[in-house]
Amino acid sequence: MTEPGSHEFTVASTTDIHIGRVVGLRVDEVVMPGGGTARREVIEHLGAVGIVALDVDNTVTMIHQYRHPLGHRLWELPAGLIDHAGEDPVEAAKRELVEEVGQAAESWETLVDVAASPGFTDEVIRVYLARGLSDVDRDVLGEEEADLVVRKFPLAEAVRMALSGELVNGATVSGILAAHLVVVDGAPSRPADAPWPDRPTKFAARLEAKNAS
Repeated sequence: MTEPGSHEFTVASTTDIHIGRVVGLRVDEVVMPGGGTARREVIEHLGAVGIVALDVDNTVTMIHQYRHPLGHRLWELPAGLIDHAGEDPVEAAKRELVEEVGQAAESWETLVDVAASPGFTDEVIRVYLARGLSDVDRDVLGEEEADLVVRKFPLAEAVRMALSGELVNGATVSGILAAHLVVVDGAPSRPADAPWPDRPTKFAARLEAKNAS
């Protein structure tokens, strides 16, 4: 048995179970501290970005969106997938802000990086603070986006919703609370291009290799 905190959890073998459009599922046999192995089911994800779009009056734009796994609509920040391994996350955030709520922003800052559920998925979402907003034409790309309801909330009301359980999306809750700390309390944010060491890359690489073959 190694000293606690020093064991290297290497992968003895891995098996792909499903490779889909948005996620992949693999099963790893991981070497444990006692010398045996344990199965770990891992959902690979493209990674995503979310945006706290904040007006000069400290109102934040959120969307009401149907989420099938939960079976009902949630109030969430505008967000979306990083389309491919080489896409700049800020550019992805700019695209999603236009597509989902018809807004563009002059300034961008990194608020938080949120591991969705690190016990079984490598999904990590970067949440940005976007300010200097202007309205732009919004292209509705599909039936799901056509169903979105867009509404602005005072930032303080959004914080109340997070603490009362009315907001449950992890990136939304984290982003709203972080934005309040930065905007109201003066906490420091990070640059938009701050290092992102936990950005998911494996699934995007899989898809690129598949498309190239």
